[in-house]
Amino acid sequence: MLSLNPKTLSPPPFNPRSFLIPKKPSISSPSLYVNSTTCCQPNQITERGILFYTGDTFFRHESATGRDLGVLSAALYKQSKGQLRVLDAMCGCGIRSLRYLVESKADFVLANDANESHRRVILDNLAQVERLEGEKKRWVVTHCEANRILTDCYLQRDYFDYIDLDSFGSHSSFFLRAAFSSLKLDGLVYVTSTDGYSSGGHRPFHSLSAFGAYVRPMPYANELGLRILIGGAVREASVLGYRVTPLFSYYSYHGPVFRVLLRMNRGKLPEKRDYGFICYCNRCGNSQAVSWDELGQIRCPCNNSTKDAASLVVSGPLWTGPLHSGAYIMEMLNLAEQWGWVGKAAGTGLEKLLKRMLEESDPRLPFGYIKLDEVASRAQTNTPSISTIMSSLHKEGYAASRSHIAHNAIKTDCPMAGCIRIAKKIHGC
Repeated sequence: MLSLNPKTLSPPPFNPRSFLIPKKPSISSPSLYVNSTTCCQPNQITERGILFYTGDTFFRHESATGRDLGVLSAALYKQSKGQLRVLDAMCGCGIRSLRYLVESKADFVLANDANESHRRVILDNLAQVERLEGEKKRWVVTHCEANRILTDCYLQRDYFDYIDLDSFGSHSSFFLRAAFSSLKLDGLVYVTSTDGYSSGGHRPFHSLSAFGAYVRPMPYANELGLRILIGGAVREASVLGYRVTPLFSYYSYHGPVFRVLLRMNRGKLPEKRDYGFICYCNRCGNSQAVSWDELGQIRCPCNNSTKDAASLVVSGPLWTGPLHSGAYIMEMLNLAEQWGWVGKAAGTGLEKLLKRMLEESDPRLPFGYIKLDEVASRAQTNTPSISTIMSSLHKEGYAASRSHIAHNAIKTDCPMAGCIRIAKKIHGC
């Protein structure tokens, strides 16, 4: 187990002057929580009915949805395995750790933050949950660099079921190998990136060093952000003899923020169709997956000359497989419904997101998405409505869904030429 030093001991005796957050008798019933994140007093927030302080820590209200997804996935793990040990490697003010304890019913949470000045805030927030349950600790607070705490856990064979890596920029790639080493088999890692420049193809050498992928500008940059994050994790896990698969992938424009939940098991690299390269043709707008053994033979059917070939851009290697598990998203949706997090009284945000992810899980849908403004520009028509063009695509036998990443875009197995033809037909051209 984790060795404790003076920085990991329990909090000092409770001081009501320094801790004003009341304990709620109903705090163990997630279904009773309100579906909101609101400010009560300066630096005091309520999220899903849980009150906490942010102090001087970095905190985003907009990240509440990402925290909701994490809590749901951790709760599903607890329900299926009967136990849940969580390592929150960069806990900030401790809200995620607190929610894992209260809502996901974690048996134990190690809340770590490298900034020791956050200690008072973290302790005050976690004090809403009794630190001891009999002789067992429910939570511990440490202040180490993330790689060090992860490596210490590995060296002491103190393995965790669920590891949350909520890092800034592309730094999560630096912690992945240590995280996989300290994770139980069939465990979950919730990784983060906020590096929008790399996903946009603006820093290809940075993305190469951070994620192992050389990324060029493509029209579905924000989906590439998720795919290079998954691809980097696939690469790091394979070094250790593990295989990871995404259960869900979430993009939010604030930041931007890319979050992916990965399940780890023993195994080799995925099939070549799931880890390879993506090619986009600026001339015709089509995309295609390129396997490793096809490198050097890349061409688009619309290209008939060397000059036309210059319109092709290639990014990778990265994850080209599904972003979500449809069965897992359905489990999350069902649990959210049980807790009262979705439905008329709860608002539509989380429900809309999960249902859109479920649509995106259609195995017929390829990577990327098509922006309707691009379709309209190529067709020289007004932009068609999403519902109209999706209805037309379905009538012609194509798979199509909305994208949770880009609101005015669709995912479809219809080529760009077909979308242009349908757009013209809709407008009577």
